[in-house]
Amino acid sequence: MEDLTNIPQLTLELFGLNLVFNLETIYMTWIVMGVLITFGFLATKKIDFLPNPFQVVGELFVSTFYDLTKDALDEEMVRKYFPLICTLFLFLLMSNWLGMFPHLSEPTKDLNTPLSLGLLGFVIAHHAGIKAKGFKGYAKEYAEPMFFMAPLNVIGELAKVVSISFRLYGNILGGAIIILVVSHLIYSVLLPPFLILFFSLFIGTIQAFVFTMLTLVYISVQVN
Repeated sequence: MEDLTNIPQLTLELFGLNLVFNLETIYMTWIVMGVLITFGFLATKKIDFLPNPFQVVGELFVSTFYDLTKDALDEEMVRKYFPLICTLFLFLLMSNWLGMFPHLSEPTKDLNTPLSLGLLGFVIAHHAGIKAKGFKGYAKEYAEPMFFMAPLNVIGELAKVVSISFRLYGNILGGAIIILVVSHLIYSVLLPPFLILFFSLFIGTIQAFVFTMLTLVYISVQVN
């Protein structure tokens, strides 16, 4: 289990506080961003009537998530939030797939990544709600159906961040642990490659989609 416990870290002292950075997560996140930037460049470098493979894949992602966003939000908000939804899915998808490649690991198996994305979605959703309804209308909803329900409603909203973040983190980390344990038991013969493909491609894709759609739903609930 040393593969999971031996984590390269960087510790910085700032104003008397020790800040610990997971270097592996930082490196893997930069790799994901580099891949996505390269993909975006190749997909839009030469847009043509007869598209290249990168343009085909890019148009598939754009059209699919534009339609999904349009089903949840009105036309004005689609233009505003569609880039976020599409980018979030692509980032999570590539992050979850990264574990398929030798010597690379998923940034999403570090709780900091899904939790920060969950907090980002939470802040954006509630900012959109305040902007759409006004602060008075937004705050009034926490007192429904009765005013004494306000604390429970607040806890319920905060629980969404925990739920969406730990669901992704648990599935990705759990898959990594299962692959590691089975690999040590049978010496990486046949089954571990199948498990890597199953957890990275299948489970990773589903969890990226679920996280993205839940973020979209949270925004939709706040503005409608």
